Amino acid sequence: MRAAARPQAPIQRVRTPTGDPAWLVTGYDDVKALLSDPRLGRSHPDPDNAARMSRSAIFGGPIGDPETEAAEHARMRRLLAPSFSARQMNQLRPRVAGLVSELLGDLMHGSPPADFHQAVSFPLPALVICELLGVPVADRDDFRRWSDDAAHNTDTERSHAGLMQLWQYMGELVQRKRSEPADDVISSLVTSTDQHGSADVDGVAMLGAGLLFAGHETTVAAIDRGVTLLLTNADQRDALTQNPSLVPAAVEEILRSSLPVPTTADAPTGGLPRYAKTDVDFGGVTVAAGDLVLLGLDPANHDPQHFPDPERFDVSRTPNPHLSFGHGPRFCIGAPLARIELRELFAALLDLCPDMTLAVPVGELHARDELLTGGLSALPVTWPASPGATREL
Repeated sequence: MRAAARPQAPIQRVRTPTGDPAWLVTGYDDVKALLSDPRLGRSHPDPDNAARMSRSAIFGGPIGDPETEAAEHARMRRLLAPSFSARQMNQLRPRVAGLVSELLGDLMHGSPPADFHQAVSFPLPALVICELLGVPVADRDDFRRWSDDAAHNTDTERSHAGLMQLWQYMGELVQRKRSEPADDVISSLVTSTDQHGSADVDGVAMLGAGLLFAGHETTVAAIDRGVTLLLTNADQRDALTQNPSLVPAAVEEILRSSLPVPTTADAPTGGLPRYAKTDVDFGGVTVAAGDLVLLGLDPANHDPQHFPDPERFDVSRTPNPHLSFGHGPRFCIGAPLARIELRELFAALLDLCPDMTLAVPVGELHARDELLTGGLSALPVTWPASPGATREL
């Protein structure tokens, strides 16, 4: 179920919700090529007057200095690579599996109905990123609120305030890690800063704030989407139940697919924002230097030339070269972690919650269109309960 038809032209002129002009690119091959094109970047020479995608302080407009953007990004990747290596991520797998079992167990031991978003979708990625970064779990409700504020698409003041709260919080945590280091990512970044001068304290704090935000918000949305898709596609859920070896493929299909919930009329135009560093001839038009280009991951992931019957949710779809984690130099460094969380969760969900269903019609679910990362405001689910065990959401 989609709220609107997908654009057909490979590149078209659009207006963002802020009223600014932008180029929207939708074809798979074009989006993939431009994701790694050095002529596009996240910075702008005149940021105060640059077109914006939204009012959000995160991804809403330009970030960084055009003169140093490439070098800073490469340095950031070098700093983070050891902590996000495949080996490090696989070492987290048993802990993630334990958290999944605990959260689903708590959910199923309660009385239906329940809010899956509140009980599992949010706490799982939050607990994992807290442990990885070295953030006290007790602070998760605070950073959840700040993250949601920072990701707000329409309220500029709220978004900037949320981002500053995250940055301030991480700055205080960086100072604590300097005097009391531990086996976590923030301590490693602080150690690298002190030994090699590779980043200042404010830089580590901002990097940590970004990791805290990206490390849970996007995975929360993916869990909401996956549960909704499985509970509204009985044939695909049955196929996965009968053949659990399909879980990795199912996770990739969840990452590729859209949330099957109508969006509001004023939902922001989707796409990763980039700015042209020079004039770029593309798709029969000239994108002028400084123009905003939106790389439409969702329409690219539904390009019929690469994804037959693209609107169908198919847990056995192979190959599935979706672009949800990006491509090229900016490919999401947290992709292995997200995949581990999603694979462990959906494997356990089928095993521990075989009779779960939505507690409301799918049309009554509300997409968080006001937030950059989307997802659902609530995900009511139910399952057969013991006689006499009922409760209200």
